[in-house]
Amino acid sequence: MSHDKRIESAGAEVARSLRFSRLLIPVLIGIGVVAYLLWRQFEPEEFAKINWTFHTLGWIGLAALLLIVRHLAYAVRLQILSDGFFSLRKSIQLIFIWEFSSAITPTAVGGSAVALFVLSRENLPFARTATIVVHTVVLDTIFFIGFLPILYMFFGSSMIRPGMASFFDVDGWGWTFVATYLVMAAYGGFFFYGLFRNPNQFKRILVILTYNRFFRRFRHQAIDTGNDIIAASRELARHPFSFHLRAFGATVVAWSCKFLVLSALINGIVPEPDLSFGHQAQLFSRLMAMLVIMAFSPTPGGSGFAEYVFGGFLSDFVPRGIALVIASIWRLMAYYFYLFAGAIIIPAWLQSHLKRRRTALSDGTTPAEDPAASGKE
Repeated sequence: MSHDKRIESAGAEVARSLRFSRLLIPVLIGIGVVAYLLWRQFEPEEFAKINWTFHTLGWIGLAALLLIVRHLAYAVRLQILSDGFFSLRKSIQLIFIWEFSSAITPTAVGGSAVALFVLSRENLPFARTATIVVHTVVLDTIFFIGFLPILYMFFGSSMIRPGMASFFDVDGWGWTFVATYLVMAAYGGFFFYGLFRNPNQFKRILVILTYNRFFRRFRHQAIDTGNDIIAASRELARHPFSFHLRAFGATVVAWSCKFLVLSALINGIVPEPDLSFGHQAQLFSRLMAMLVIMAFSPTPGGSGFAEYVFGGFLSDFVPRGIALVIASIWRLMAYYFYLFAGAIIIPAWLQSHLKRRRTALSDGTTPAEDPAASGKE
């Protein structure tokens, strides 16, 4: 499939994402699960123990600040990966759109198709566009497959779920965690091999896999992915190690803030929280394990699934009766905010680009030649 057709297809996906039904589905799923959990788990006496004081509001404010830092870290990473093509202001706007696309697609799918369209509309060369999308996947995967074994060395099997004294206590959730980790490691390792070792062999392997009749319908996607990896590999070959180090540093900050947001909410709402370093580090590791299991949620943005697993995974950190309160505030801040912000930002962004395109055509230039369309706004 040509670059133009892929961009056109991704553009259609952006248009579909703005339909009211696409926005309503994750909201209804989340509300439905919260209502069910309220019926089954809510304990008024535990809820009454929450003291909504300035102390609590301070922790919630810290959580909001960490969300801002997380967003800025992603924006800085985008600025780094674009080689400074995007200003920080433009990167902040694009991350809003990227997060929105992830919010309305199943977690297992992600928002890569929309990201491809969005970056291409900013006149970024296709090779660099492919590099950003693929490199982002690799950086995120390296963070998880690298840090989880380190945390396991310190906290053992208890980091996976409450009451898990040894790895032999593994149950359904434990096997889900192990399977997800192995899939992430294989997936990330394969893409790392393609990006930094042998992109041509990576493409050959993908195409060979589609010879099987069950995967034949993915032939064009395999070819496109292989071409993306080749283009990205050539683009990355000219960058020094410090480039990758800075991008990975921004990745670590962004993901760490994602977990620390939840830690702040728990510390602010749970009565008499344990603020010792060891307890907080163990909480961090549990949150990381929980997010790994959520990685392959079939619902848009993990809607409903996140609220459901929250109380069970953190039952030794959060009293059962208030877990849903914390989960709801967390999802409101970190998920629904992007859902509704994106619904406001994307139409304005599309309108701006349509206006630039009409102006460029009326001036007798192509949109790519229009200096106003540059990412350096």
